[in-house]
Amino acid sequence: MPLDNTTAQAVQNMIKSPLEMLYQWESESPDKHYLTQPIDGQFKTFTWGDVASEARKVAAKLQTYNYPHGTRIAILAKNTAEWIITDLGIMLAGHVSVPIFATAGKDTIEYVLKHAECPLLFVGKLDNTDAVEAVAEANASLITVGFPYKGVKAQIEWEQFTNIEPMTDKPEPDMNDIMTIIYTSGSTGQPKGVVHTYQSICWAARNSLNALSVDESDQIMSYLPLAHITERVLVELASFYSGMALHFVESLDTFTRDVKHCQPTLFISVPRLWTKFQMGVLAKVPQKKLSLLLSIPFVGKKVAAKIRNEMGLGNARLWASGSAPLAPATITWFNKIGVNISEGWGMTENSAYGTSSVPFRTDKIGAIGKAYDGVDIKIADDGEIQVKSPCNMIGYYKDQEKTSGVFTNDGYLRTGDKGRIDEDGYVYITGRLKDIFKTEKGKYVTPAPIEAKIMENPIVEQVCVTGTGLPQPIALLVLSEEAIKQSKDLVNHSLTETLNSVNATLESHQRLDRIVVFKQEWSIENDLLTPTLKVKRHVIEETFNDVILATYSEKVVWRD
Repeated sequence: MPLDNTTAQAVQNMIKSPLEMLYQWESESPDKHYLTQPIDGQFKTFTWGDVASEARKVAAKLQTYNYPHGTRIAILAKNTAEWIITDLGIMLAGHVSVPIFATAGKDTIEYVLKHAECPLLFVGKLDNTDAVEAVAEANASLITVGFPYKGVKAQIEWEQFTNIEPMTDKPEPDMNDIMTIIYTSGSTGQPKGVVHTYQSICWAARNSLNALSVDESDQIMSYLPLAHITERVLVELASFYSGMALHFVESLDTFTRDVKHCQPTLFISVPRLWTKFQMGVLAKVPQKKLSLLLSIPFVGKKVAAKIRNEMGLGNARLWASGSAPLAPATITWFNKIGVNISEGWGMTENSAYGTSSVPFRTDKIGAIGKAYDGVDIKIADDGEIQVKSPCNMIGYYKDQEKTSGVFTNDGYLRTGDKGRIDEDGYVYITGRLKDIFKTEKGKYVTPAPIEAKIMENPIVEQVCVTGTGLPQPIALLVLSEEAIKQSKDLVNHSLTETLNSVNATLESHQRLDRIVVFKQEWSIENDLLTPTLKVKRHVIEETFNDVILATYSEKVVWRD
């Protein structure tokens, strides 16, 4: 239910800044555990006092550069304790943080630094340092500061940068000041700089505590990119308001170990990772055997509990998924082992705070949930989901034209998603306006619902339905790691069954002509996925144009 204007304004006025919260924890609970950072197999802990002291050193050093108030300072790093500390230090110094995805290439890094006019870049753990090294070499005036990890290359080391007396005063930002500019990971064109004030983004973070019942007893893994809005709001900023503890991951190889060490009470993931968890379970216990075990009274509960414990999620009370749709069949599968995954929806432009499916309801699987308190959602005449709330961005950085175009005359944000709202207020996404394509027959096809049906087959990890100018649509897909190990005949049979069952539910112009299987996965590195693991539809269509337009006799086609 949306709040009335008077109540909404009162709630807005109550929001404290992240710095106010830092001062509170620093004063009241300086010895309370806040961050856990694994380093070489050892778990280093940071108290609130430690974090405040280190952030004050970062701020003190930044002040020595005499940058004007509101200077944009960039962070390019995987999630670590220093990411959080640096973000707070930037706030303390009166500047604006500009996070960059750790997977960003040279062109993207250069574009963001130039567009945001960042004179200084903090660099942390990265899988590949080539891009940032090339950017640093090409930009002599850029100052780089390295986080204290092996392989990090920068002009100034962390120990050197923080070798300074910490700031002692307690500056307070104006809540209408810009806190951060988050560049979207968009699947088309150059990223847009989404501008959020302290008021807009912190309103979402503070209210998430009520919606998700989060408090200082909670523990959460911070492993999805902090450069992305969801992790920033629902994990980092929410931790300032709740006091909950954050745990980081040392590497991909130690992920399971680190989750087990954390024992999270809240666990947020994305569809591709949830599918990998599912495949990991089925690799040890085949579906037929698992279904039998789960159906036996008492035994089923023990088996489900053992699986959750093996995943490191034995203490979790809330599981969530976002970024892209999670197949209803996958949610149902997890529900049977006691993992109730609540989907949510939001955008960088509205602080990732749109809808939530908490509390979990089996009869609403497939929905993205109901609007959060204070969020007003409506469906436009063309089916577009539009949203208005105090956490909407103030605009795109240096781009008034795009800013004007994304808001309606009455202040609603145009999301680009098509959807519907049921009688209980639950919202369902039915596709993206820009993804709809027209076949050779002049008929429009919305790919998202078809892709969701294909993804119900657990051997499918990634899928893109396309068909502009073709007589019938086709599906391009990548198999799961487990499916690749199976015989080709077995996979062909499974995909043929999926093709027939999906087509049986579609109108004649929507029916898939064939499935094309790719052996190489679509990844961030080969530019076929965004940093948040969304398929770059236009890039896939351009890259595989010859494959899409070729003529085949088989219904399941294999490509190298």
